[in-house]
Amino acid sequence: MAPGLVRDDPPLIADEATALSAWLDFHRTTLQQKCEGLSAEQMVRKSVPPSAMTMLGLVRHMTGVEWWWFEHVFAGESTPDPIDPTGEDPQAEWHVLDLPIADTALDDFARQCARSRGVVDAAVSLDALSASADAPERDLRWVIVHMIEEYARHNGHADLLRECIDGVVGD
Repeated sequence: MAPGLVRDDPPLIADEATALSAWLDFHRTTLQQKCEGLSAEQMVRKSVPPSAMTMLGLVRHMTGVEWWWFEHVFAGESTPDPIDPTGEDPQAEWHVLDLPIADTALDDFARQCARSRGVVDAAVSLDALSASADAPERDLRWVIVHMIEEYARHNGHADLLRECIDGVVGD
């Protein structure tokens, strides 16, 4: 694991907003830790046949998911999709796996997570409702819980991918 990349355990006793935010950050950091120390070539390796999933694809997917749920759906912002700004390939995060992208993907992910945290911090409460006209209305609580579920599922994929790439296992 990266020195300096600290994954804080969520508090055992906390109010709802603190607990949800802590669990979401725990899962964000878990994905980053699963990628720590991998080369660009390893990030693009399809290591769990017959799946075409890669670590780079997971990181890019979660970058896009962060943008979609927090900036686009909840905040209702019209910022372009960070993965496919033209909208030409709705699966670009899984298909475009160039080595130069692998060199910047984790930084892009961290920046998007910081923007998502800003959206959450600006919300009045977990009861605040989404602002996008493109998606059904939902509260911030729903978005955060959905994101925790999304990360939990994909961090399981990351466990398998990483173990197949170089044998590294973790919790």
